[in-house]
Amino acid sequence: MSREQQAVARARKAFETGRSKSVEYRISQLKNLQRLFTERQKEIAAAIKKDLNKTEAGTQFYEILSLEGELSLFIKNLKEWAAPQHVKKNLLTLSDTVYIHPEPLGVVLIIGAWNYPWAVTIRPLIGAIAAGNAAVVKPSEVCVHTSKVMEDLLPIYIDKELYPVVTGGVPETQELLRQKFDHIFYTGNSMVGKVIMEAAAKHLTPVTLELGGKSPCYIDKNCDISTACRRITWGKYSNCGQTCIAPDYILCEPSIQDRVIQEVKKCIKEFYTDSPKTCPDYGRIINQRHFKRVMAMLEDSTIAVGGDNDESDCYIAPTVLRDVKPEAKVMQEEIFGPLLPVLPVSGLDEAIKFINKGEKPLALYVFSHDNKVIERIRDETSSGGFLANDCLVHYSVSALPFGGVGNSGIGCYHGKFSFERLSHRRGCLIKKLNMEGVNDMRYPPHTLKKLGWARFFILNTADLGWVGQMALLAVLAVVAAVVIQVSCGGMGRSVCVCVCV
Repeated sequence: MSREQQAVARARKAFETGRSKSVEYRISQLKNLQRLFTERQKEIAAAIKKDLNKTEAGTQFYEILSLEGELSLFIKNLKEWAAPQHVKKNLLTLSDTVYIHPEPLGVVLIIGAWNYPWAVTIRPLIGAIAAGNAAVVKPSEVCVHTSKVMEDLLPIYIDKELYPVVTGGVPETQELLRQKFDHIFYTGNSMVGKVIMEAAAKHLTPVTLELGGKSPCYIDKNCDISTACRRITWGKYSNCGQTCIAPDYILCEPSIQDRVIQEVKKCIKEFYTDSPKTCPDYGRIINQRHFKRVMAMLEDSTIAVGGDNDESDCYIAPTVLRDVKPEAKVMQEEIFGPLLPVLPVSGLDEAIKFINKGEKPLALYVFSHDNKVIERIRDETSSGGFLANDCLVHYSVSALPFGGVGNSGIGCYHGKFSFERLSHRRGCLIKKLNMEGVNDMRYPPHTLKKLGWARFFILNTADLGWVGQMALLAVLAVVAAVVIQVSCGGMGRSVCVCVCV
């Protein structure tokens, strides 16, 4: 039995003990994760510094802060979310107990990404733990140092049988995908997403795919261009452009292209100094393979700002490209690096048309003072998330679902959406063995009179308080008894209705 098979088998065996079904146990595991991020900040930050050249403050800001907020939210609300949720009833089920019972799916596979290795791996894990699942955690092998720290630290703080960590590369991931899971949660690119989905289909395993795409950014010529470019610069070049919801390219009218480029250039200098390479807040491309991929995108475009690079250091300066054509190499795939193409368009109509020609993106950005412009782009396009006059910040709002649509992903998470995504919402109806006469309308022989009364009882809902429901139940039971006796009397059948409230 392979190491991956053993990890899955242990997780399944641990899940079958039932200990993860206890809400108190789930909360204790979430609190242990809180302790991990309090006590091990130095180790976490040191590994990310080696992998992505992030500062300790940058790691806290972009990785840990969101996890701390998510953990606090789950610990505070989990008992309420996990409780049975009573629903509206029709008149036929008025005396029954009808509710949704959230229950664990089973064993979940979480395959993380390398660009924000803690945030995008642990956030799904929080949802899996909270929903009562076991989870096999597969951190990205591309973040070598962070993957090792995750492998070392998680078993110290949370149940190592329920939540094993499996490290390794493509062969190990492929072996995991051969196993049967109850859900697979993957963060990464659409090409691998298709592989994940194909493997999951063999077991009819549901998936959540958090992918990406080319997230457009339209700048209205009448907006505050200086502020817009400041926010775009931050959103684009954070983490050296390696953010799945980073603005991928700018659409604007030719009359403001030069102004946009100058404003972005000014903000690059403000954020990262005249020498971004020596600025501690400016990151690096994850490895040389990705460095070469990003650099190849520059071949047929005009550099307006930046362009400096150093392969030995995986450094590419914050770069702006001007007068970019739709057929340019940089426009054929998600950039995932510090290149910002500017595409001139004649106006809003052409921008919307251009956006809709491509795959649906993970995020879509518009900068404008005009609500009509904002609403047109929102209503005439489709994307995972939509932001007006800012970038990235929707990721921080746990009350918003985060996820893609079409080629940018399947399913959403964050906050309660994570809990619901990784739970089975089991519909439950508990009926007593009395009042059988009321059910006579559903039994053969079927008549038009029975159909009429069935329509009345089934299609009308009872939105009353407890006292009102009891009073209405008594009245309806008596009415039903009379009606059914009358409707069935001509057939020589006797009906006994027992009213028991």
